[in-house]
Amino acid sequence: MRALGPGRSRRRSGRLVGASVLVLLGMPSHAAEVSVAVAANFTRPAEAISAAFTALTGDTVVLSFGATGALYAQITQAAPFDILLAADNERPQLAVANGFGVEGTVFTYAAGKLALYSPTIDVSDGPAVLAAASFQHIAIADPLSAPYGRAAVETIAALGLADLLVPLQVTGQSISQTLQFVDSGNAELGFVALGQVSEKPASQVWVVPAAYHAPILQDAVLLKQGEANPAARAFLAFLRGPEATVIIRQYGYDLAQ
Repeated sequence: MRALGPGRSRRRSGRLVGASVLVLLGMPSHAAEVSVAVAANFTRPAEAISAAFTALTGDTVVLSFGATGALYAQITQAAPFDILLAADNERPQLAVANGFGVEGTVFTYAAGKLALYSPTIDVSDGPAVLAAASFQHIAIADPLSAPYGRAAVETIAALGLADLLVPLQVTGQSISQTLQFVDSGNAELGFVALGQVSEKPASQVWVVPAAYHAPILQDAVLLKQGEANPAARAFLAFLRGPEATVIIRQYGYDLAQ
């Protein structure tokens, strides 16, 4: 029998480790597809996590982004999503209660942070900037459909600035549109997800203290559409694993304690 050289031994070991990961995650050996509805604030980390998952498994991830409320409305109308990554911890539980989600599959994949962002104003002292109100428009996401919008409303109220700022508010249908309002100059500043602006200079971002609003716990759920899809279960297992955890933290999110 011919002995394997060091290079071939390492390559074989690497293949065995990769196969072990696939078995542990319950991933199929053939390429498959998983459709994931993703809260708009989680766009960038979801793209990075999906790329890493595809690199490991060969499975394709189809991402659809939007406000959590709007995505849930689509799910109730039989939208073909396998998984919901919500921006709150309410809709996934509601999905299970109403027969759209699989019982026992809900978990918190990230804890979000709210940020005040402006590309033109130094907002490092956020409360002072807001109290001065030296701007014409401030953008927030729709508080009825976007949890970050609700957190923005709570923050403004906690600062005692509702009467001052409500007349200046412009409302985005999602947190992505809210960011677009600010970046396009339609609003000089706005409340967005820290994950959207985590790479911006410190002077452009004020991270809102958690005490100013209710926790933004972002939950995932396997939907009935994906119950029989092994790739969907594998994606959720990957989302809870160490590689995805690193990406989640990289984009300014915490993990639930």
